[in-house]
Amino acid sequence: MGIMYRSRKKFGPLILNFTQRGLSSWTVKIGRWSWNSRARAHRVDLPGPLSWKQDRSRS
Repeated sequence: MGIMYRSRKKFGPLILNFTQRGLSSWTVKIGRWSWNSRARAHRVDLPGPLSWKQDRSRS
């Protein structure tokens, strides 16, 4: 496996994630809560190294 390029740009609560192919996903983070466009999952940061994640519903 070769060298991978990844970059992250923050604009307030909006975070843009880039790879060598371009924009890969975006995230909205407000306080401890965040939502990712690629995983379509809600995440809440808990105290310490813990977090809670709710995946998108599978219909």
